[in-house]
Amino acid sequence: MKLDAALLEILACPDCKAALKADDAASELVCTGCGLAYPVRDDIPVLLVDEARKPS
Repeated sequence: MKLDAALLEILACPDCKAALKADDAASELVCTGCGLAYPVRDDIPVLLVDEARKPS
């Protein structure tokens, strides 16, 4: 997953507005607040709540 560090600094969870952290192994951005995991497809974050994986 190739995401620019500056981009990661400004991205926020669309649901709770908390910061996101990269999970390279799963190709996801995980919310530090609510725990939703957003997929990254072809190095493009898909920040749609309907596409996010719920924490288990």
